[in-house]
Amino acid sequence: MSGVSDLSTLLASLSPVVSPHLYVFLTRPAATYGAGGELEPIASFCEREGLTIVVRKDRADAAGENYEGEYALISLSVHSDLQAVGLTAAIAGSLAGRGISANIVAAFYHDHIFVPSSRAGDAIEVLSQLVAKNQTKPPIT
Repeated sequence: MSGVSDLSTLLASLSPVVSPHLYVFLTRPAATYGAGGELEPIASFCEREGLTIVVRKDRADAAGENYEGEYALISLSVHSDLQAVGLTAAIAGSLAGRGISANIVAAFYHDHIFVPSSRAGDAIEVLSQLVAKNQTKPPIT
């Protein structure tokens, strides 16, 4: 099932949802997939320097993990096509315009944005403005 690829339609349909949990990024130098599995990561990426895992903050705290920063997770409810062009750029650009860092993860169905937890409300405001702007665009003739 392919998702939406038209940028205007995507931006008008973001429907951002904030997770009730906070998340942190951890690293496991020289690790392979599966390391840190006991923390139930929601995302991972293997880099030359090690394995990065994204876990709920409460789980990291309970395990005595060290991390820098805590992040709110905003998931976009629109089913975006993995080959859609410009969605990540539009979101990152809008958030950057308000001084909000964004770590964006594209999954099969949806895009997910990690923002500093202290800026979650601001990020939702920016995304809501982006939606409103694209819902009022006149049709191209």
